[in-house]
Amino acid sequence: MTGRRVVVTGMGSVSAAGIGAEPLWRAARDGKSCVGPLAVREPYGGRIKISAQVRDFDVAERLGPAVAPFADLFAAYALVAADEAVAQAGLDRDARQGARCATLLGTGIGGMHTIDDGIYAVYFANKRPEALTVPKLIPSAGPALLSMRFGATGPCFAVASACSSGAQAIGLGMQMIRAGMVDRAIVGGSEACATNGAMRAWETLRVLTPDLCRPFAKNRNGMVLGEGAAMFVLEAEESARARGAQPLCYLSGYGTNSDALDPVRPDAASASACMNMALEDAGLRPEDIDYVNAHGTATVANDGNEAEALNRSFGSHCDDMLVSSTKPVHGHTLGAAGAIELAIAIRALREQVAPPSLNVELQDPGCRIKLVGPEAVARPMRAVLSNSFAFGGINASLIITPAV
Repeated sequence: MTGRRVVVTGMGSVSAAGIGAEPLWRAARDGKSCVGPLAVREPYGGRIKISAQVRDFDVAERLGPAVAPFADLFAAYALVAADEAVAQAGLDRDARQGARCATLLGTGIGGMHTIDDGIYAVYFANKRPEALTVPKLIPSAGPALLSMRFGATGPCFAVASACSSGAQAIGLGMQMIRAGMVDRAIVGGSEACATNGAMRAWETLRVLTPDLCRPFAKNRNGMVLGEGAAMFVLEAEESARARGAQPLCYLSGYGTNSDALDPVRPDAASASACMNMALEDAGLRPEDIDYVNAHGTATVANDGNEAEALNRSFGSHCDDMLVSSTKPVHGHTLGAAGAIELAIAIRALREQVAPPSLNVELQDPGCRIKLVGPEAVARPMRAVLSNSFAFGGINASLIITPAV
């Protein structure tokens, strides 16, 4: 661990569980799946008809006439989640954050709804796409709107590294604060891709389940596509405490690397090396981790790879360290996954409760980990690890520890 210590002072979320970090945590803790029937605007002929979507979200109502026309759903989710995070951090939304505040957003795709609508308009309806199509669909639209909303004139960019995007954006924000580049960072991940085209594309990859997401189960057969956002306010500890802020936790460790091997097939050695980097960065030993929020997509390749990686990094400690994946609750939110799952991990750490694993009737004997059962488990936690492993072999791990 180097440089200044970084604390999380606020967080917010938009997810299939509803608006707010609290509904997300309750659903994860209580094992309440938010997966439901897929709802899309145009005729849909796909085989997969379920998704963990954000329901009843009116962009115009949430953002108002000045911002809404420029905001695809992925950006709108990020803005609403960031408003909650900034409020919890005790910051005035109308006060300009200035050059010492960064705005970083992870997203795998960006404005997928705008892309889908534009393609439909041009190739099917023979209409022109809407005038603001380009500024809405670009991934940088999200962080740009965040910087404008909070008057943050420091570093501002999107991180697009598939399912590791959100975790990398958070880790980069932490590194910027440690290095003294900024004092504060508004960071997270957002994704909104439950569209006709995206669903059909994922279905073609044969990684979507038609019924239940079952991470680490012997009969797992794929993931459920989800959407949403989670945003965080990160601060240098000294500046946060100087203004009287109450930290939620320390963001203590970050590791990221690349398999550099295969576009879709993961590598256990590289995933293990990523977790080891996060441990070293946090100054912790493997036995200090008490709970892991796993990437756990419920695909055959991912879960076996992650379980092997955990055994490589933690050895015999895997017999005691609790592991669960909360994706059966909120879906696989792609570029937002690392952020949404970090929000759950923070609450797990603060309440000393490991969320349950859903839909696992029989654990895969090849996944030699201590999987949390169908009910949440209370246990002392000194440190929590959250993993994100993406297509292209892009890995990211985050470690949080209690604020003292």
